[in-house]
Amino acid sequence: MAFDLAQLRALVAVADTGTFTDAAIELRMSQAAVSRSVKALEHDLGLTLMRRGPRSSVPTRVGQSIVTQARRVLEDADAIIAIAATGKTTIRVGYAWAAIGARTVPLQRQWAAEHPDIHLTLVRCNTHTSGLAEGFCDVAILRVPVNNIDFDSAVVGLERRLVAFAADDSWRRRRSLRMAEITERTVLIDARTGTTQTSLWPAEHQPRATRQTGDVDEWLDAIAAGDGVGTTAEATAAHYPRPGVVYRPISDGPRIPVALAWHKDDPHPAIPTLVDLCTDLYQNPGQ
Repeated sequence: MAFDLAQLRALVAVADTGTFTDAAIELRMSQAAVSRSVKALEHDLGLTLMRRGPRSSVPTRVGQSIVTQARRVLEDADAIIAIAATGKTTIRVGYAWAAIGARTVPLQRQWAAEHPDIHLTLVRCNTHTSGLAEGFCDVAILRVPVNNIDFDSAVVGLERRLVAFAADDSWRRRRSLRMAEITERTVLIDARTGTTQTSLWPAEHQPRATRQTGDVDEWLDAIAAGDGVGTTAEATAAHYPRPGVVYRPISDGPRIPVALAWHKDDPHPAIPTLVDLCTDLYQNPGQ
């Protein structure tokens, strides 16, 4: 026994419109084609599904039950088609902390203007891969190394490293600070997705103390309360201006590479274009 979606659509259309003629108009087919589809379905099932009359056609008792089931099958099929279409017309960009900072809005606007057929949507996900491994996004913005053979990646830019501290801190009058000065304070670290690790400092000059935080909001709340200081990429300052928190550049802080990563075996077709655009935004920030 074999039947197809076209046969089910023809059956449902006849049941909904009441005639083969109106079903043909709805489906943009010939009346003969609709009739052949319904007859073929009846043949495959070995049942009479429609009671044909001179002015209208109605489902038989068993036909009505099959029409009900056919609607469900067609709804599921339409959902599958919609999912497949969305996979091509939407690109989900995951990030854990700050997307690409001050370049985020230019990215969104330029993408919308140049690629109106593919919607770019940002997805915040506080995991080591910014939601990529979990399937929440098609491409992830990463500032931490991901040693996963299933991913491909490309570095699109470098960002300055900043220090964040409470607005009433004595550092507020400083225009910049050095890495060594930060070791005199309690340093707040998000070990899962943050860019700050104790390996940033030499073994003989480690921070006085460290404290773990869960995500960027918890990190900022602790800084504003004066519970510690943190180092971060410049994108954080642009993405998360926070009352009570001041950002300053670290004059000798190592630059932070910003990479896009994606599944090697299932890349979204728009990824090369996205990589090029992000790279251009980092190389030409004023455009």
